[in-house]
Amino acid sequence: MQLEITLTAPTDADYAASDLGFLLHKHPDHLHTRSTSVGEVSIFYPQKSAERSTAVMHLEVDPVGLVRGKNQHSDGLLAQYVNDRPFVASSFLSVAMGRSFAQSMAGKSKDRQALADRALPFEIRVLPVALAGDLELLQRLFAPLGYRILSPTEISEDQVIELRLSATIRLADLLKHLYVLVPVLDNFKHYYVSEEEIEKLLAKGEGWLSEHPDKELITRRALKHRKSLMHMALARLEDTAPQDEEPEIATKAKPEEQLEKPLRLHALRLDTVAEVLKQNNVSSVLDLGCGEGKLMSRLIKERGLSRIVGVDASVRTLERAHRKLRLHQAGDAMSERVSLQMGSLTYGDRRWKGFDAATLVEVIEHIEPHRLSALAMSLFADARPQMVIMTTPNREYNVLFEGLKDGKLRHPDHRFEWTRAEFESWANIVAEEHGYRVSFTPLGPVDDTHGGPSQMAVFKQEG
Repeated sequence: MQLEITLTAPTDADYAASDLGFLLHKHPDHLHTRSTSVGEVSIFYPQKSAERSTAVMHLEVDPVGLVRGKNQHSDGLLAQYVNDRPFVASSFLSVAMGRSFAQSMAGKSKDRQALADRALPFEIRVLPVALAGDLELLQRLFAPLGYRILSPTEISEDQVIELRLSATIRLADLLKHLYVLVPVLDNFKHYYVSEEEIEKLLAKGEGWLSEHPDKELITRRALKHRKSLMHMALARLEDTAPQDEEPEIATKAKPEEQLEKPLRLHALRLDTVAEVLKQNNVSSVLDLGCGEGKLMSRLIKERGLSRIVGVDASVRTLERAHRKLRLHQAGDAMSERVSLQMGSLTYGDRRWKGFDAATLVEVIEHIEPHRLSALAMSLFADARPQMVIMTTPNREYNVLFEGLKDGKLRHPDHRFEWTRAEFESWANIVAEEHGYRVSFTPLGPVDDTHGGPSQMAVFKQEG
């Protein structure tokens, strides 16, 4: 299987097509070879001129190596050895691209960075490609990204095609698109897909996947139809999608913690929530949207808590929490008592059941308003902890923050900020629908007109 990338340069261009070697970090006069976990990779340039240069990445997969050491009775020897896996562009090609073009995929070029940052006219040829679908699938996947489909015009009986595309695009974006979409066309991956695959998908899909009209199809196929992983990924994608807001919000708004720092609000929220849990003698806590584990680090000190679980949608954030909590140094007793989980707050999770309390400290304002009903169902209807503690900013107080423009939110990632009345209205409806009673407390210095800068709701199951 192989990938061909051709760069063209018009006669009046301020670059040469032979600069493709600088963009790919592979000299056009040399044959580049390397061994990877999926096979032997060779990169060479069959065509090189100032007007048109082509780089070929050829991957040769060992069909015997694919099944060596596998259970011979799982699919039968014939099924293991006689298949198209070594001969069609698939996830094997993506792995080889990641190993061979890592710097190019990251948008880096030591000698031609200005070109790496530019959209350039490329032609792409991938062959042979296993197509799990019809030709319309090619249009659905590539046209929204600015590609023109040059071929094929028909599909062979064995659903194998030669894919040819053209686009004026950054090389880094081109490589990321192919990395994700070639296995999607094949609808197969040769390796086990775990939660780590979400991070790879989001990293390669950054800047385009959240806006793609067929992101659900792409995500489902990329994660091998594992619904739990797909739901997590889609929730993350929706959280990172561009919002309809003025550009100055993202560029000029002060970070929330810096804005509130003079009031010590961040520490006050965490200390107050920890104290409420202690007063209610809970023995197990589920910290939803745990971030880097700041609340958990307080809860660990409470001997009465026998189980503390943090949940977050980001693997990287959980890794930082793992280090902050020093779980890598924990003994067996601590490992049984404290743990971290990856999860989306808007999808039910059976692991959330059986907790005395759940906490959401400055979390709900980061969720799209139309998804709050899903959060309420997964938390109050499905998991049903005996107690839920939520804190969220009070929008009415924003006028008292120096430097925060009227009508602006405290943080560019906030999807909304509620007034006291809006928060109480939503919380009362959720409590009534799910059999809880709820009380409210202001957090921070209370202004006679605008209330406290933050607000806390404590839900308790009736009876």
